[in-house]
Amino acid sequence: MERLQVNIPGTTAYDVMIADGLRRELNEYIADSYSSILIIADRHVADLYMDDITNVLKTRGNIFCKVIPPGEGTKSMEWYDRLLDYCISCNLDRKSLIIALGGGMTGDLAGFVAATYLRGISYIQIPTSILAHDSSVGGKVAINHKAGKNLIGAFHHPDKVLFDTEMIDSLPLKEKRSGYGEVVKHALLSDKSWFDEIMERELKELENHKAARDLIRGVRLKASIVEQDEKEAGVRKYLNLGHTLAHAIETELDYGSVTHGEAVVIGIIFALSLSGMEEERNRLLVWADNNGYPLEVVGELDERKLLEHMKRDKKAERGKINYVLLQAVGSPYVSHVEEDELLHALKQFKNEVIE
Repeated sequence: MERLQVNIPGTTAYDVMIADGLRRELNEYIADSYSSILIIADRHVADLYMDDITNVLKTRGNIFCKVIPPGEGTKSMEWYDRLLDYCISCNLDRKSLIIALGGGMTGDLAGFVAATYLRGISYIQIPTSILAHDSSVGGKVAINHKAGKNLIGAFHHPDKVLFDTEMIDSLPLKEKRSGYGEVVKHALLSDKSWFDEIMERELKELENHKAARDLIRGVRLKASIVEQDEKEAGVRKYLNLGHTLAHAIETELDYGSVTHGEAVVIGIIFALSLSGMEEERNRLLVWADNNGYPLEVVGELDERKLLEHMKRDKKAERGKINYVLLQAVGSPYVSHVEEDELLHALKQFKNEVIE
Protein backbone atom coordinates (compact mmCIF):
# COMPACT_ATOMS: atom_id res chain seq x y z
CA MET A 1 0.00 0.00 0.00
CA GLU A 2 1.32 3.42 -0.98
CA ARG A 3 -0.33 6.28 0.90
CA LEU A 4 0.32 9.86 -0.20
CA GLN A 5 -1.30 12.94 1.26
CA VAL A 6 -2.30 16.07 -0.62
CA ASN A 7 -2.25 19.10 1.68
CA ILE A 8 -3.84 22.28 0.34
CA PRO A 9 -2.91 25.03 2.83
CA GLY A 10 -5.98 26.55 4.46
CA THR A 11 -8.35 24.47 2.32
CA THR A 12 -8.23 20.69 2.70
CA ALA A 13 -6.11 17.57 2.95
CA TYR A 14 -6.84 14.12 1.58
CA ASP A 15 -5.17 10.75 1.08
CA VAL A 16 -4.26 9.09 -2.20
CA MET A 17 -4.01 5.32 -1.69
CA ILE A 18 -2.48 3.04 -4.31
CA ALA A 19 -2.47 -0.76 -4.00
CA ASP A 20 -3.50 -3.99 -5.70
CA GLY A 21 -7.03 -5.14 -4.86
CA LEU A 22 -8.07 -1.91 -3.14
CA ARG A 23 -11.62 -2.10 -4.52
CA ARG A 24 -12.29 -5.14 -2.32
CA GLU A 25 -11.46 -3.19 0.84
CA LEU A 26 -13.49 -0.02 0.33
CA ASN A 27 -15.31 -0.26 3.64
CA GLU A 28 -11.99 0.28 5.40
CA TYR A 29 -11.43 3.59 3.63
CA ILE A 30 -14.90 5.07 3.14
CA ALA A 31 -16.39 6.61 6.27
CA ASP A 32 -19.72 5.39 7.68
CA SER A 33 -21.02 8.94 8.04
CA TYR A 34 -22.38 9.32 4.48
CA SER A 35 -26.18 9.20 4.28
CA SER A 36 -26.20 7.65 0.80
CA ILE A 37 -23.79 6.81 -2.00
CA LEU A 38 -24.14 7.33 -5.75
CA ILE A 39 -21.65 5.43 -7.93
CA ILE A 40 -21.13 6.87 -11.43
CA ALA A 41 -19.31 4.74 -14.03
CA ASP A 42 -19.23 4.42 -17.79
CA ARG A 43 -20.64 1.31 -19.41
CA HIS A 44 -17.29 -0.43 -19.97
CA VAL A 45 -16.10 0.15 -16.40
CA ALA A 46 -19.49 -0.80 -14.95
CA ASP A 47 -19.38 -4.16 -16.76
CA LEU A 48 -15.97 -4.87 -15.22
CA TYR A 49 -16.18 -3.46 -11.71
CA MET A 50 -19.63 -2.20 -10.65
CA ASP A 51 -20.60 -5.53 -9.06
CA ASP A 52 -17.34 -5.63 -7.09
CA ILE A 53 -17.96 -2.17 -5.68
CA THR A 54 -21.65 -2.64 -4.86
CA ASN A 55 -21.05 -6.04 -3.23
CA VAL A 56 -18.51 -4.49 -0.88
CA LEU A 57 -20.75 -1.53 -0.01
CA LYS A 58 -24.16 -3.27 0.02
CA THR A 59 -24.39 -3.51 3.82
CA ARG A 60 -24.59 0.27 4.02
CA GLY A 61 -27.94 0.63 2.25
CA ASN A 62 -28.92 3.64 0.11
CA ILE A 63 -26.51 2.70 -2.68
CA PHE A 64 -27.39 4.07 -6.12
CA CYS A 65 -25.67 3.39 -9.45
CA LYS A 66 -25.71 5.40 -12.65
CA VAL A 67 -24.11 4.11 -15.85
CA ILE A 68 -23.10 6.65 -18.49
CA PRO A 69 -21.82 6.24 -22.07
CA PRO A 70 -18.04 5.95 -22.47
CA GLY A 71 -16.06 8.63 -24.26
CA GLU A 72 -15.20 12.30 -23.93
CA GLY A 73 -18.45 13.30 -25.62
CA THR A 74 -20.32 12.37 -22.43
CA LYS A 75 -18.54 15.14 -20.54
CA SER A 76 -21.27 17.48 -21.71
CA MET A 77 -23.97 19.83 -20.47
CA GLU A 78 -26.57 17.23 -21.48
CA TRP A 79 -25.12 14.50 -19.25
CA TYR A 80 -24.36 16.94 -16.46
CA ASP A 81 -28.06 17.85 -16.46
CA ARG A 82 -29.12 14.19 -16.54
CA LEU A 83 -26.92 13.38 -13.57
CA LEU A 84 -28.33 16.30 -11.60
CA ASP A 85 -31.82 14.97 -12.33
CA TYR A 86 -30.73 11.56 -11.06
CA CYS A 87 -29.23 13.03 -7.88
CA ILE A 88 -32.54 14.75 -7.18
CA SER A 89 -34.55 11.60 -7.91
CA CYS A 90 -32.37 9.68 -5.42
CA ASN A 91 -32.91 12.39 -2.79
CA LEU A 92 -29.19 12.87 -2.30
CA ASP A 93 -28.52 15.35 0.49
CA ARG A 94 -25.50 17.27 1.75
CA LYS A 95 -24.26 14.19 3.63
CA SER A 96 -24.34 12.04 0.49
CA LEU A 97 -21.26 10.81 -1.36
CA ILE A 98 -20.62 10.48 -5.08
CA ILE A 99 -18.08 7.86 -6.17
CA ALA A 100 -16.43 8.54 -9.54
CA LEU A 101 -15.53 5.05 -10.75
CA GLY A 102 -13.63 5.27 -14.01
CA GLY A 103 -11.17 7.25 -16.06
CA GLY A 104 -10.59 10.95 -16.46
CA MET A 105 -13.90 11.66 -18.19
CA THR A 106 -15.94 10.08 -15.41
CA GLY A 107 -13.90 11.77 -12.70
CA ASP A 108 -14.29 15.19 -14.31
CA LEU A 109 -18.03 14.84 -14.90
CA ALA A 110 -18.93 13.20 -11.57
CA GLY A 111 -16.67 15.64 -9.74
CA PHE A 112 -18.37 18.62 -11.37
CA VAL A 113 -21.77 17.24 -10.38
CA ALA A 114 -20.48 16.88 -6.80
CA ALA A 115 -19.07 20.42 -6.89
CA THR A 116 -22.36 22.00 -7.89
CA TYR A 117 -25.16 19.81 -6.51
CA LEU A 118 -26.52 21.49 -3.34
CA ARG A 119 -23.55 23.89 -3.63
CA GLY A 120 -21.15 21.01 -3.19
CA ILE A 121 -21.20 17.50 -1.72
CA SER A 122 -18.44 14.96 -1.07
CA TYR A 123 -16.98 12.69 -3.71
CA ILE A 124 -14.30 10.03 -3.90
CA GLN A 125 -12.25 9.20 -6.96
CA ILE A 126 -11.69 5.53 -7.80
CA PRO A 127 -9.60 5.79 -10.99
CA THR A 128 -9.59 2.81 -13.32
CA SER A 129 -7.15 4.11 -15.96
CA ILE A 130 -3.53 5.20 -16.04
CA LEU A 131 -4.63 8.57 -17.41
CA ALA A 132 -6.77 9.25 -14.36
CA HIS A 133 -3.79 9.11 -11.98
CA ASP A 134 -3.25 12.71 -13.08
CA SER A 135 -6.81 14.02 -13.30
CA SER A 136 -8.00 12.41 -10.05
CA VAL A 137 -5.58 14.49 -7.95
CA GLY A 138 -5.78 18.26 -7.65
CA GLY A 139 -9.47 19.11 -7.54
CA LYS A 140 -10.01 20.23 -11.13
CA VAL A 141 -13.44 19.11 -12.37
CA ALA A 142 -15.14 20.19 -15.57
CA ILE A 143 -17.32 19.52 -18.58
CA ASN A 144 -16.72 20.47 -22.18
CA HIS A 145 -18.39 23.11 -24.34
CA LYS A 146 -18.68 22.98 -28.11
CA ALA A 147 -16.20 25.88 -28.21
CA GLY A 148 -13.54 24.02 -26.25
CA LYS A 149 -12.49 21.43 -23.71
CA ASN A 150 -13.03 21.93 -19.95
CA LEU A 151 -14.41 25.45 -20.38
CA ILE A 152 -17.06 24.92 -17.68
CA GLY A 153 -15.66 23.75 -14.37
CA ALA A 154 -14.66 24.25 -10.77
CA PHE A 155 -12.04 23.40 -8.16
CA HIS A 156 -13.51 20.75 -5.85
CA HIS A 157 -11.19 18.32 -4.08
CA PRO A 158 -12.16 14.69 -3.43
CA ASP A 159 -12.39 13.27 0.08
CA LYS A 160 -10.05 10.49 -1.04
CA VAL A 161 -8.47 8.93 -4.11
CA LEU A 162 -8.39 5.12 -4.09
CA PHE A 163 -6.40 3.56 -6.95
CA ASP A 164 -6.57 -0.21 -7.38
CA THR A 165 -3.60 -1.03 -9.61
CA GLU A 166 -5.07 -4.44 -10.50
CA MET A 167 -7.37 -2.53 -12.83
CA ILE A 168 -4.42 -1.67 -15.10
CA ASP A 169 -4.44 -5.29 -16.33
CA SER A 170 -7.84 -4.84 -17.97
CA LEU A 171 -6.85 -1.76 -19.99
CA PRO A 172 -6.65 -2.09 -23.79
CA LEU A 173 -3.47 -0.84 -25.49
CA LYS A 174 -5.17 2.38 -26.63
CA GLU A 175 -5.92 3.27 -23.00
CA LYS A 176 -2.35 2.48 -21.98
CA ARG A 177 -1.15 4.82 -24.71
CA SER A 178 -3.52 7.47 -23.46
CA GLY A 179 -2.38 7.11 -19.87
CA TYR A 180 1.27 7.35 -20.73
CA GLY A 181 0.69 10.77 -22.26
CA GLU A 182 0.44 12.12 -18.72
CA VAL A 183 3.30 9.92 -17.48
CA VAL A 184 5.61 11.31 -20.18
CA LYS A 185 4.53 14.81 -19.19
CA HIS A 186 5.37 14.21 -15.54
CA ALA A 187 8.77 12.77 -16.45
CA LEU A 188 9.69 15.74 -18.66
CA LEU A 189 8.66 18.16 -15.93
CA SER A 190 10.81 16.49 -13.32
CA ASP A 191 13.45 13.88 -14.07
CA LYS A 192 15.55 13.05 -17.15
CA SER A 193 16.39 9.54 -15.92
CA TRP A 194 12.67 8.81 -15.63
CA PHE A 195 12.09 10.11 -19.17
CA ASP A 196 14.99 7.94 -20.41
CA GLU A 197 13.44 4.91 -18.72
CA ILE A 198 10.04 5.49 -20.34
CA MET A 199 11.62 5.87 -23.77
CA GLU A 200 12.78 2.24 -23.46
CA ARG A 201 9.25 0.95 -22.82
CA GLU A 202 7.01 -0.96 -25.20
CA LEU A 203 3.50 -0.30 -23.97
CA LYS A 204 2.11 -3.55 -25.37
CA GLU A 205 4.54 -5.32 -23.01
CA LEU A 206 3.85 -2.98 -20.07
CA GLU A 207 4.33 -4.70 -16.72
CA ASN A 208 1.88 -3.88 -13.97
CA HIS A 209 4.50 -3.17 -11.31
CA LYS A 210 6.33 -0.71 -13.58
CA ALA A 211 3.10 1.10 -14.39
CA ALA A 212 2.24 1.26 -10.69
CA ARG A 213 5.64 2.76 -9.94
CA ASP A 214 5.08 5.40 -12.62
CA LEU A 215 1.66 6.21 -11.15
CA ILE A 216 3.13 6.74 -7.69
CA ARG A 217 5.83 9.04 -9.05
CA GLY A 218 3.27 10.98 -11.07
CA VAL A 219 0.88 11.40 -8.15
CA ARG A 220 3.74 12.50 -5.90
CA LEU A 221 4.78 15.17 -8.44
CA LYS A 222 1.20 16.33 -9.02
CA ALA A 223 0.53 16.59 -5.28
CA SER A 224 3.69 18.61 -4.66
CA ILE A 225 2.73 21.11 -7.36
CA VAL A 226 -0.92 21.41 -6.32
CA GLU A 227 0.11 22.01 -2.71
CA GLN A 228 2.13 25.02 -3.86
CA ASP A 229 -0.46 26.39 -6.28
CA GLU A 230 -4.04 25.15 -5.96
CA LYS A 231 -5.72 27.55 -8.42
CA GLU A 232 -3.11 27.55 -11.21
CA ALA A 233 -1.72 31.02 -10.59
CA GLY A 234 1.90 29.91 -10.89
CA VAL A 235 3.71 26.56 -11.01
CA ARG A 236 0.55 24.51 -11.59
CA LYS A 237 0.47 25.96 -15.10
CA TYR A 238 3.44 23.70 -15.88
CA LEU A 239 1.12 20.70 -15.70
CA ASN A 240 -0.39 21.96 -18.96
CA LEU A 241 2.71 20.89 -20.90
CA GLY A 242 1.44 19.56 -24.24
CA HIS A 243 -2.17 20.39 -23.45
CA THR A 244 -2.63 23.58 -25.48
CA LEU A 245 -2.32 21.79 -28.82
CA ALA A 246 -3.85 18.61 -27.38
CA HIS A 247 -7.08 20.37 -26.41
CA ALA A 248 -7.21 22.05 -29.82
CA ILE A 249 -6.87 18.66 -31.55
CA GLU A 250 -9.57 17.11 -29.35
CA THR A 251 -11.95 20.00 -29.95
CA GLU A 252 -11.39 20.02 -33.71
CA LEU A 253 -12.01 16.25 -33.85
CA ASP A 254 -15.11 16.64 -31.66
CA TYR A 255 -13.59 14.34 -29.02
CA GLY A 256 -13.67 11.42 -31.42
CA SER A 257 -10.91 9.17 -32.70
CA VAL A 258 -7.97 10.44 -30.63
CA THR A 259 -7.88 10.02 -26.86
CA HIS A 260 -6.80 12.80 -24.52
CA GLY A 261 -3.47 11.20 -23.71
CA GLU A 262 -2.69 10.47 -27.37
CA ALA A 263 -3.34 14.12 -28.15
CA VAL A 264 -1.14 15.14 -25.21
CA VAL A 265 1.81 13.19 -26.62
CA ILE A 266 1.39 14.98 -29.96
CA GLY A 267 1.16 18.27 -28.06
CA ILE A 268 4.33 17.51 -26.08
CA ILE A 269 6.27 16.70 -29.26
CA PHE A 270 5.20 20.09 -30.62
CA ALA A 271 6.13 21.85 -27.36
CA LEU A 272 9.58 20.25 -27.49
CA SER A 273 9.95 21.60 -31.04
CA LEU A 274 9.04 25.10 -29.85
CA SER A 275 11.49 24.68 -26.97
CA GLY A 276 14.34 23.81 -29.33
CA MET A 277 14.88 20.46 -27.58
CA GLU A 278 15.55 18.44 -30.71
CA GLU A 279 17.07 15.37 -29.04
CA GLU A 280 14.12 14.81 -26.70
CA ARG A 281 11.67 15.69 -29.45
CA ASN A 282 13.14 13.12 -31.84
CA ARG A 283 13.28 10.42 -29.17
CA LEU A 284 9.66 11.01 -28.20
CA LEU A 285 8.59 11.07 -31.85
CA VAL A 286 10.21 7.68 -32.49
CA TRP A 287 8.82 6.22 -29.25
CA ALA A 288 5.32 7.49 -30.05
CA ASP A 289 5.46 6.05 -33.57
CA ASN A 290 6.73 2.68 -32.30
CA ASN A 291 3.92 2.52 -29.74
CA GLY A 292 1.17 3.30 -32.23
CA TYR A 293 0.25 6.88 -31.34
CA PRO A 294 -1.92 8.36 -34.14
CA LEU A 295 0.63 10.93 -35.34
CA GLU A 296 -0.89 10.90 -38.81
CA VAL A 297 -3.89 12.87 -37.52
CA VAL A 298 -1.73 16.00 -37.48
CA GLY A 299 -1.62 16.00 -41.26
CA GLU A 300 -5.42 15.89 -41.47
CA LEU A 301 -6.03 19.06 -39.44
CA ASP A 302 -6.04 22.68 -40.57
CA GLU A 303 -3.44 24.67 -38.65
CA ARG A 304 -5.53 27.86 -38.71
CA LYS A 305 -8.46 26.08 -37.06
CA LEU A 306 -6.10 24.65 -34.45
CA LEU A 307 -4.80 28.14 -33.79
CA GLU A 308 -8.32 29.47 -33.25
CA HIS A 309 -9.00 26.74 -30.70
CA MET A 310 -5.72 27.53 -28.96
CA LYS A 311 -6.75 31.17 -28.64
CA ARG A 312 -9.83 30.04 -26.68
CA ASP A 313 -7.78 27.83 -24.38
CA LYS A 314 -8.18 28.43 -20.63
CA LYS A 315 -4.54 29.46 -20.38
CA ALA A 316 -4.94 32.23 -22.96
CA GLU A 317 -5.04 35.75 -21.54
CA ARG A 318 -6.46 38.76 -23.40
CA GLY A 319 -6.42 36.75 -26.59
CA LYS A 320 -2.73 35.89 -26.22
CA ILE A 321 -1.57 32.29 -26.26
CA ASN A 322 0.59 31.22 -23.34
CA TYR A 323 2.64 28.09 -23.87
CA VAL A 324 4.37 25.76 -21.44
CA LEU A 325 7.89 25.15 -22.75
CA LEU A 326 11.07 23.58 -21.40
CA GLN A 327 14.57 24.97 -20.97
CA ALA A 328 15.64 21.41 -20.21
CA VAL A 329 14.03 18.30 -18.75
CA GLY A 330 12.90 19.37 -15.29
CA SER A 331 13.00 23.11 -16.09
CA PRO A 332 9.60 24.26 -17.42
CA TYR A 333 8.51 27.83 -18.01
CA VAL A 334 5.53 29.68 -19.49
CA SER A 335 6.01 31.93 -22.49
CA HIS A 336 3.76 34.01 -24.71
CA VAL A 337 4.07 32.77 -28.29
CA GLU A 338 2.98 35.05 -31.13
CA GLU A 339 0.28 33.79 -33.48
CA ASP A 340 2.47 34.07 -36.59
CA GLU A 341 5.21 32.06 -34.90
CA LEU A 342 2.72 29.39 -33.85
CA LEU A 343 1.15 29.19 -37.29
CA HIS A 344 4.55 28.77 -38.93
CA ALA A 345 5.58 26.17 -36.35
CA LEU A 346 2.34 24.22 -36.83
CA LYS A 347 2.83 24.09 -40.61
CA GLN A 348 6.41 22.91 -40.18
CA PHE A 349 5.34 20.38 -37.54
CA LYS A 350 2.70 18.92 -39.85
CA ASN A 351 5.25 18.43 -42.61
CA GLU A 352 7.81 16.83 -40.29
CA VAL A 353 5.35 14.43 -38.69
CA ILE A 354 3.88 13.37 -42.03
CA GLU A 355 7.37 12.58 -43.31
